[in-house]
Amino acid sequence: MADNDSQIADSPGEVLGPFTDVLQRFTSNFWEVAAANVPKDLHWKSLLLMVFLGVLLFWIRGGHGAKTVQGAEHKCGLLEYLLPRDIYTHLSARVDIWLYVLERILRPLWAVGLFATIGAITEQSTIGLLQNVFGGTPAMESNIAWMLLYTLLTLLSYDFIFYSIHYTMHKLPALWALHKIHHSAEVLTPLTRYREHFLSGPIWAAGAAIGYSIPAGVFAYMFDGGITQVTVMNVGVFTLLFGFNGAFRHYHVAFHYPRWLSKWLQSPAMHHTHHSYLPQHWDTNMAAVTSIYDRIFGTLYIPEKDEFTPWGIGPEKQGEHRTFWQNTVGPFRDWYRMLTTRNNTKTQTDTFNT
Repeated sequence: MADNDSQIADSPGEVLGPFTDVLQRFTSNFWEVAAANVPKDLHWKSLLLMVFLGVLLFWIRGGHGAKTVQGAEHKCGLLEYLLPRDIYTHLSARVDIWLYVLERILRPLWAVGLFATIGAITEQSTIGLLQNVFGGTPAMESNIAWMLLYTLLTLLSYDFIFYSIHYTMHKLPALWALHKIHHSAEVLTPLTRYREHFLSGPIWAAGAAIGYSIPAGVFAYMFDGGITQVTVMNVGVFTLLFGFNGAFRHYHVAFHYPRWLSKWLQSPAMHHTHHSYLPQHWDTNMAAVTSIYDRIFGTLYIPEKDEFTPWGIGPEKQGEHRTFWQNTVGPFRDWYRMLTTRNNTKTQTDTFNT
């Protein structure tokens, strides 16, 4: 009996064939990569917080505040309030998923390179400029006040770059052809935040790198490079603020802030109007987090409580941007139309002048 026990204890582990071994390794790596590519505001903790706030709003407002597919507020039960079937089974919500997957697959091709190169160049250029103007670093000591200031300046810097890119995307037809994919969403879900054409990703990544690296360069100069502690704290605060606002503002529940606060911070309900195709809502609320730049440049729009916000790009053009394929090839089709129209106009002008 002892000999049998000894044989069992000494027996080798499970024998794996090469196919099974490769499959297990691939599955393990796949889930690790997938988990690493899930944005923080889509992690279960963030989603749980969003659901908790949804339940709280449902209780406070007595079932009011949720929007329908058409963008109209209506009273409903708790389950429909939090997870309406007509929104999450809508074709637009399914397209959100596939556009998100495609963008995440292509992201490694440009995200790291852009963020690393543009961010590093901008940061070092900022430090070099300050050294040329003011001389050597003052080598200051960091404290809680400087940490909070760094958080604020990073937020304002990022928000300004975001506003500038966003405004340009709305105003330049060639860039609107790209950004229109985001606005073609006919319903809003937390995943709609990532509904972007794959060519838009590099633009936003470059902007984020510049927005983060300018204040990083300033504070690196001030603290003689000893900025790690400040940076760590800043990233935590900033990620929490932007992550929450980013997820909830693409949620069908209208979350309003008091009017005075809406003049400083973008409420999720303000982003509902940004996605509306009604003329009074066009090109409003362009910033990511604050309302400061929208106030400065005259694009601020604070909606009334439960204001009607039909989402999408409007009945005239919506049919061209409903499926995954239409949204993927849409910008190329629009650019081709712009080029052919321009060439035809030039030919007609040349003929007339002749």
